[in-house]
Amino acid sequence: MTRTSGFTEKELADLSESPLLALLDHICEGSLIVDDHAHVLWISDKYRDILGLERDLPVRGTSVEELIPNSMMRQVVRDGQPILLDLLRVRTTWMVVTRIPIRDQSERVIGGIGFVFYKDMDYLKAFVEKYGRLRGVPSTAERQLVSLRDTKYTFADFLGQSEPVEQLLQRARRASELDTTVLLLGETGTGKEVLAHAIHHASVRAERPFVGINMAAVPDNLMEAEFFGVAPGAYTGADRKGRKGKLQLADKGTLFLDEVGDLPPNLQSKLLRVLQEQEFEALGSNEVIRVDVRIIAATSKDLKAMVDAGDFRADLYYRLNVLPIVVPPLRERIDDIELLANSMIEHIARGLGMSRKWLSESALAYLQDHGWPGNVRELRNTLERTFIFAKGTTLDAEDFLPPSPEREPERQRPDQRIEPLHETVARAERESILKALEAADNNRSQAARLLGISRANLYEKMARHSL
Repeated sequence: MTRTSGFTEKELADLSESPLLALLDHICEGSLIVDDHAHVLWISDKYRDILGLERDLPVRGTSVEELIPNSMMRQVVRDGQPILLDLLRVRTTWMVVTRIPIRDQSERVIGGIGFVFYKDMDYLKAFVEKYGRLRGVPSTAERQLVSLRDTKYTFADFLGQSEPVEQLLQRARRASELDTTVLLLGETGTGKEVLAHAIHHASVRAERPFVGINMAAVPDNLMEAEFFGVAPGAYTGADRKGRKGKLQLADKGTLFLDEVGDLPPNLQSKLLRVLQEQEFEALGSNEVIRVDVRIIAATSKDLKAMVDAGDFRADLYYRLNVLPIVVPPLRERIDDIELLANSMIEHIARGLGMSRKWLSESALAYLQDHGWPGNVRELRNTLERTFIFAKGTTLDAEDFLPPSPEREPERQRPDQRIEPLHETVARAERESILKALEAADNNRSQAARLLGISRANLYEKMARHSL
């Protein structure tokens, strides 16, 4: 019978009786032992209390992830490498933990042991402050930059109670705890940007900048300067002091690459270098700039198909696809439409300064039967348009239908309000943009061509009309 650090494999299951473990468990907030398959052999009562487990609940043989969804014990027993200092989040509590593999005499891993040393983060304040001084505490200007580039959304802003949304948020919360590249996949209008903000807000980089760049909104000839910045005097007319790009602005924080599938081929190799080496060169410079930045990318395109077609670099795709998260379309989460619609209507009423309106059963049924190719964004636009033109305090199904051509328009009565011309023009412009986006299946470049304007002009108008 083999031995490991004084323990046989049989004795591993009885390690909880060890005086040394009893001492460690006394001074820490909890402890557990797993076998080489990451199945729980023993867990202390204090750890049960943290996890909300009853003292008499049998857990022996249970997969450790069933008790602690974010546990890294499986990695420890699989790789045989300890994780001496880590943060673990259980529900709303962050804890400082240590995980150590247990080996037999032949150095084979036969299990692992984990300790929770602190569940009150105030214990780490002095340590973190000291570490911050060593790394360099952010200056006043840096703190102001962070405040200007703070996140707009948290996980509470991604509304939904359906099973697909619960699974999505569980995966996204896990992603927020891991400081690694995330790729958000999903159709346009599903809420990928909201998730990107939320992941950053819940991450260890939350106090650092969140910087976003939409690849589809920046002309190709300006993309490199926007992304990497410009060295002083790089070209005629360039700023003498140079200009920082999005990468430098996001240093120590998160860079959100929206619609990364539209990244020009000549910049894909440069982004790959950033992901691999965390370094780049500004436009017109030979100086290598190092950054510490986390990448969250999002796309509504099929990147794998683009790789197969030769339109996207395979090595960049695999670098981005470290932790993919698929955001479900609205048609797959119909149960959330009532919650979403009521929240949106309340927000619309507040924004317009109008009295709140209510959805009838027929209106809700109409919304739930619609396919929503534009997803949550289309739902918001549809509700806002209907809210403005509906006459009563209740929105019925017929209010969402286009006007009937056979219906004769009502005559304007003298006491009725005449809409100011600028409001009429703004409403007509907004309707034209919505129709163009619908006709182009939300392809903004194509919608801009249909409207006879540039893509940049379209984005400016969409921002003006909150589209």
